[in-house]
Amino acid sequence: MLFNSFQFIFIFLPVVLLGHCFLSWKGLNKAAIIWLVTASLFFYGWWNPVYLWLIIGSLLFNYTLGKALCAPNAKQPLDSPVLRKALLVLGVSANLGALAYFKYANFFVENINFLFNTGHQIERVILPLAISFFTFEQVAYLVDAYKKRTAPYHFFSYALFVTFFPQFIAGPIVHHSELIPQLDKKSTFQLNFDNLSVGLTIFILGLFKKVILADSIAHYATSSFEFAHQGQTLSFFQAWQGALSYTFQIYFDFSGYSDMAIGLGRMFNIRIPLNFHSPYKAHNIIEFWRRWHMTLSRFLRDYLYIPLGGKRKGKARRHVNLLLTMLLGGLWHGASWNFVIWGALHGAYLVINHLFRQIAFPLSSGHAVWQFLVQRLSHFLTFVAVVMAWVYFRAETFFAANAMIESMLGLRGITLPEHFDYPFLILLSLLFFIVWFFPNTQSFMAEAIRTSAPDKLDAPEAPPVFQWKPNMRYLLVFSTMAYFILTEIPGRISEFIYYQF
Repeated sequence: MLFNSFQFIFIFLPVVLLGHCFLSWKGLNKAAIIWLVTASLFFYGWWNPVYLWLIIGSLLFNYTLGKALCAPNAKQPLDSPVLRKALLVLGVSANLGALAYFKYANFFVENINFLFNTGHQIERVILPLAISFFTFEQVAYLVDAYKKRTAPYHFFSYALFVTFFPQFIAGPIVHHSELIPQLDKKSTFQLNFDNLSVGLTIFILGLFKKVILADSIAHYATSSFEFAHQGQTLSFFQAWQGALSYTFQIYFDFSGYSDMAIGLGRMFNIRIPLNFHSPYKAHNIIEFWRRWHMTLSRFLRDYLYIPLGGKRKGKARRHVNLLLTMLLGGLWHGASWNFVIWGALHGAYLVINHLFRQIAFPLSSGHAVWQFLVQRLSHFLTFVAVVMAWVYFRAETFFAANAMIESMLGLRGITLPEHFDYPFLILLSLLFFIVWFFPNTQSFMAEAIRTSAPDKLDAPEAPPVFQWKPNMRYLLVFSTMAYFILTEIPGRISEFIYYQF
């Protein structure tokens, strides 16, 4: 079930919200949690009921193992270091093994056949939705339980942490300490009209980004990458049209989903962590990864980069750890060498960024005008590097990606097009303007979010003229946005890009 479908907007969401409000009003907090877990499993099963066994089995396995690892009154031999380490290895191995089978089995067999000219075959494995997300969330829980950073949770609270439908399918990768403690607060189970209005506003903003902005530019990206996949030669301008189109498509698609997840969570008085913070405004790749898929970056840092040694073992080892972390982060996105190359590119970007910092201070010091020029150049180079990497992320094959990159670099010649696609140029200019000059959602909603719930936002407030307020002006604006969204949905029901990961 998609957030941008009539079934979700007019049937599923109202029914689940009304049921939650009714049970909370009656003081049945545990029943309200069970209701949300049941609704979330229904939401997941709408795609393919067969895989409900996978998520339910995963919940039971990880909950049982985590409870054993973090039980405060555990007695010998359960509390022995050797057994605890064995339980952790079992849990992590089982989770990553399931992920490897469902996500990488076909990829592994195809590469074995290619390398050794064999004909091994397995039945085509269908990738279950959300397996990458709920696997990482539960691995983090097991590691924290092993390190005794958490206490045992109630089963249905744990189940809701993993399956809560706003963030279940495409993130953010929520940490257990961020969501489960909220379920012990009375305020979570009280009708809050501020949260409803703020949540609905953020949801509409996200839906507008997806349906009106991302889906409007999507067909330009699809046509260019399809031409490249078919082996057709793209001109310099066609290649850049495709690359920039996808750059903005994935931006507004993922930003839209992240907004909708936060908005939906707030309707249920549950705060979901920020996952997207104007990444194209970054002045370097390090900053980009602090703004793009922020919860994935956090997971890779805390549960992969730091355990590998981080920067504690010297600069050379830090660079190796960065490269390895980004390679695995790229592979996490999908079973394709293109994703590995995308991860390798960003790993190399990060290493270069760290090396460049050693000479950056002299370059950035001096007159204010010089500092401004250096910052703009840094911003431009970062954006171009990200666009180039997106080509490998989107292209269906390595050869198609290389062909597009060659055209973008002018290696296949640069000729002016016979005619310009003015609707595309207007749309692209509008998206550029929105990305770099409009406040993002958390800045636009900063005052309202702080009023209804004291979130800590790493974002400056927008100027007063751009601050959302519950008044007639914004009611008219968002009603108009909702009208355009609903008129476009029937012809633009498309999955979110991160659904495939």
